[in-house]
Amino acid sequence: MSDVITVIDYGVGNLFSVRRALEHCGAKVEMVSDPSLLKGASKVLLPGVGAFADAMQNLSAGGMDQAIIEFARSGRPLLGICLGMQMLLDSSAEHGHTRGLGLIPGSVEPVPTVDNHGQRSKVPHIGWSSLVFPEGRTTWEGTPLASVDPANSAVYFVHSYMAVPADPAHRIANCMHDDTVVAAVIGHNNVWGAQFHPEKSGEIGLSILSSFVAMK
Repeated sequence: MSDVITVIDYGVGNLFSVRRALEHCGAKVEMVSDPSLLKGASKVLLPGVGAFADAMQNLSAGGMDQAIIEFARSGRPLLGICLGMQMLLDSSAEHGHTRGLGLIPGSVEPVPTVDNHGQRSKVPHIGWSSLVFPEGRTTWEGTPLASVDPANSAVYFVHSYMAVPADPAHRIANCMHDDTVVAAVIGHNNVWGAQFHPEKSGEIGLSILSSFVAMK
């Protein structure tokens, strides 16, 4: 069924809030920790909070990392949230260098602690920031942001590291933290990532999850 969302449970992330939000959007939610269960999934959501290296270790310990890669290669929709988004990239510089899933080319780098004028920026980036179009993009049609009004697009962020896609075309939406441009949503083919927490972003966040639930 297209409205069944498989949420990966690997010991990291606020799964209860994610589950409630998806169910509010009309989805049936299946929580899985067995990599073999991804073979029959129609859509997968990868949540996550905490440290990149620990999360990747948890994924790889049971073979879930390879199962996610194989799922993504099948063309079925995959959405990563917060740390789950960051793990979609090639690597992270958090506490050294850690390999990611490599589904979207790029790296995860620290949010700058000093702005372009030498003034101190508050890190972590916590709070509500509006989504904006990256240079060269004028629509969110065909993405999980399809129902979002650019004039009313504030969503809730909590992060100290940010995704830096290698290809600017993979930036679906940005936000500003002081004068730092942060990749808020990234996407490549059937793989999507949201740096913010849709499940904590009110009606706008729920509309984003609803668009993901409705994807084919």
